[in-house]
Amino acid sequence: MEIPEGYRFSEEHEWAREEEDGSITIGISWHAQDLLGDIVYVELPEEGDSIESGEEFGVLESVKAASDLYAPISGEVIVVNMELEDAPQTINESPFDEGWMMRVRPDDIQEFNDLMDADEYRAFVERG
Repeated sequence: MEIPEGYRFSEEHEWAREEEDGSITIGISWHAQDLLGDIVYVELPEEGDSIESGEEFGVLESVKAASDLYAPISGEVIVVNMELEDAPQTINESPFDEGWMMRVRPDDIQEFNDLMDADEYRAFVERG
């Protein structure tokens, strides 16, 4: 199971990565995409939308199930990965790179800092 260093993780298996400009890129973990199976549809917010930590921001549908996505931090959506609309399987193929979902301008960077680091997330997943 791939859990890269430098990322933060929520209990709902979303990841967050701080960019050089202070924005936060968000996606789902390898573990989450593995549980879902082949992703066939992605619904994400629009640029300019506000998201709230712990609140639903989108939906993934796979051959196994539909799953709500929950925001790991609060902020304004500044970029959405529109390529996922036509190629949702990218999330399965590359959840930490090309499969990113959106970039957010955070309301409070402390929400990012409070997320689990890679070691904490690994232990969380192993506990099940």
